[in-house]
Amino acid sequence: MYRTIQQSLLARIQAILLAKYDITLAQLSVEQAPSIALGELALPVAFELAKRLRKAPRAIATELAAELTAALPELEGIASIEVAGAGYLNIRLDRAATVRRIAADQHADIGGPGFRLVEHTSINPNKAAHIGHLRNAILGDTFQRLLRPDSYKRGYEVGVQNYIDNTGVQVADVVVGLVHLEGKDLASTRELLADLAVTNQRIDFYCWDLYARISQWYTADPDQLAARKQIRLDTLHALEAGGNDTAEIADLIATAVLRRHLETMERLSIEYDFLPRESEILHLHFWDAAGALMMEKGVLYLETAGKNKGCYVMRRAGATEAEEGTDGPDEDAKVIVRSNGTVTYVGKDIAYHLWKFGLLPGKDFGYKKFHQYPTHTCWISTDGPSDPGHPVFGHADAIYNVIDSRQNDPQTQVVQALRGMGFTEAADRYTHFSYEMVALTPRCAIELGYPISEEDQKRAYIEVSGRKGFGVKADDLLDQLIAAAKAEVDTRHPGLTEPDRELIAKQIGVGALRYFMLRFTRNTVIAFDFKDALSFEGETGPYVQYAIVRAANIFRKGDTTPEVALAAISDLDITALLEGEDANALWETWLLTSKLTLMIEQCLATSEPAYLAKYAFQLAQQFNNFYHRHHILTESDPTRKALYLATAAVAQREMIRALGYLGIEAPERM
Repeated sequence: MYRTIQQSLLARIQAILLAKYDITLAQLSVEQAPSIALGELALPVAFELAKRLRKAPRAIATELAAELTAALPELEGIASIEVAGAGYLNIRLDRAATVRRIAADQHADIGGPGFRLVEHTSINPNKAAHIGHLRNAILGDTFQRLLRPDSYKRGYEVGVQNYIDNTGVQVADVVVGLVHLEGKDLASTRELLADLAVTNQRIDFYCWDLYARISQWYTADPDQLAARKQIRLDTLHALEAGGNDTAEIADLIATAVLRRHLETMERLSIEYDFLPRESEILHLHFWDAAGALMMEKGVLYLETAGKNKGCYVMRRAGATEAEEGTDGPDEDAKVIVRSNGTVTYVGKDIAYHLWKFGLLPGKDFGYKKFHQYPTHTCWISTDGPSDPGHPVFGHADAIYNVIDSRQNDPQTQVVQALRGMGFTEAADRYTHFSYEMVALTPRCAIELGYPISEEDQKRAYIEVSGRKGFGVKADDLLDQLIAAAKAEVDTRHPGLTEPDRELIAKQIGVGALRYFMLRFTRNTVIAFDFKDALSFEGETGPYVQYAIVRAANIFRKGDTTPEVALAAISDLDITALLEGEDANALWETWLLTSKLTLMIEQCLATSEPAYLAKYAFQLAQQFNNFYHRHHILTESDPTRKALYLATAAVAQREMIRALGYLGIEAPERM
């Protein structure tokens, strides 16, 4: 509702500016007054116009205030406009009318045409998912929830992709481990997978240990260093070529690990629409088409001298054309195709993103059904024929790549290639949704059973490393969070059935993890800690969940429902109850509940879900303050009691919605 009123006000101001001054502003700033007593909106538009109109800001504000006051009958929800300070326009809302509209769930819409492609998770299918992967997946899943159509907003058409690098060096390492450490061939690899399934053991956990062992094996014997490096390289080439036993072993392992990854993510309510694999990018010759296009556009060229002689390279982002008469090659150029003919990661990524935007002529994946979610099918790429009824994903109008900040340079190079080929609109709609790493607090590392030195115990965080075997499997982390929540639920609610207590524990554990990963801005290093994440106090998921449960208890004890409470105030005279200094806190609660669409738009505009997490926490704080300030169920005045119940109902409704977009459920009890 706040956004609805804001939009109508800004539209009217733009009309006034055009009619009165023949001016159109590309953007109008809207601020919040320093105190709710001064109004709900503050506009500095007069300051923006002062130079152009050669007038004092206060004089311009006075003229605008007069125009807006005359238009008040057409500005629903606005009570008055005042000039404040040196030229601010302070807007006061009609509190009672706005409360009724909020209660009736009137709000601004969000969405529009166009297909948004969100790529996230993208775990190498060589071992179990770990804590760092969870930040990627939770960020991406939350962002697609904010984009996707639902009952609250029109949204955008969205496709969620999880890129599978099934021919890369990490998968090659596991294959080397199987063949050279475990003595496996294709047949015995099949037997291994069958045995693990029968004994209910996880292939991704098996590969977790194997990956750490093979990483150490490469350098364990200095005399064998060169030979083992060659084994790794030969295995990698076999994977890329395909059509051999080594590649088939890799496909068996990568596919089995991928299925486990999907199961892990489904525990967090994270789902995908399409799993594009690097093997198909290679076998369907995406790069051939992309390379030809880059050559045609003059972006890719053969280097004939210097350290990159024989390589196909492109100019780095930010570099300028070589000065006329300058001798020598561009030694800083980005290598796209090595002198031995192999395509680099960036080259394959350029081809992949040309496909994403529908800019790769004559190229598309084949599509096969891979996994069935309750509401939709997850498809996987193939170089064979497609299954009937398959969707098509390579036609994005905008893309968002959730990839950690260590990939800033490759991501920048892809955008540079798009611009160099003249695809400037696509480059402008390419968002690298970067984020920083996840570490552990020393306390958390000790709780997980890792030996930590006294020196490390004094550090702010401990970095994890899969290669060194020091890491936290995502499933282990989830299991421990849920177990800790279950112990608390068992103590508080021994009378509930076991399935009910297990469900509540899962909701709390998952909520704690997702919220912890989302509460920090993306450019912040996270030091994960069990106790901090599960706390019922402070900025945590359980704190917001508990506020929702507290609101639910009001209606349970009052023998009513939130729907009844919200409908009850439609015909009541609540004007006096919302005016005056004593009513400001109550009104602020309603005003905050009306800002969800504003928060969603801010998250989408900045690619920063942390704003919504912060909003959910602030709303829970506001509700808890209201709850402690008023005796809701024992209030003797019927009109006041009806307003209090409606306040609890609207706060509960918007907290549930906000958590829903964060991928967090609201338990019935805690």
